[in-house]
Amino acid sequence: MAEPSRPVEPRNAAMIESVLIASPVARALGIRIDSLSADHVEMLLPFSMANITVGDIVHGGVIATLIDVAGAAAAFSAVDLDVVKTGATGSLSIQYLAPARAVTLRAVADVLRRGKRQVATEVSVYAVQDAEQDTDGSGDTEAVLVAKALMSTALI
Repeated sequence: MAEPSRPVEPRNAAMIESVLIASPVARALGIRIDSLSADHVEMLLPFSMANITVGDIVHGGVIATLIDVAGAAAAFSAVDLDVVKTGATGSLSIQYLAPARAVTLRAVADVLRRGKRQVATEVSVYAVQDAEQDTDGSGDTEAVLVAKALMSTALI
């Protein structure tokens, strides 16, 4: 049974917004927060032709960046900002499972374990067909898992 979500302290939310979401790379890619609670974050990356490898497939590096930003946001969603001043990705292991073809991506990041100086996070990235992309009119907007990652964030 999942624990009920806990709200993020306003100071942590402001830090996540100003440092991660407002970073040049996140702004350039169009990453935005969809849902934020303690130890859980969901982010969206709208499809852009600027983010492709070939044809309409989103570049793996773009997906990795989305994972990194979402994992870091989850890690910082419940830290004591009087103790932790900054952080860095310590490790990132990604399994790409399916191509993301001309779709919005949703990253779902959950903290697996929180320590004093390291946070382990699991991030799943889904290709989400939205209503505008429902070309057959079926109303089917099923998400497809395109990548799964484990990440550690070092707290400094």
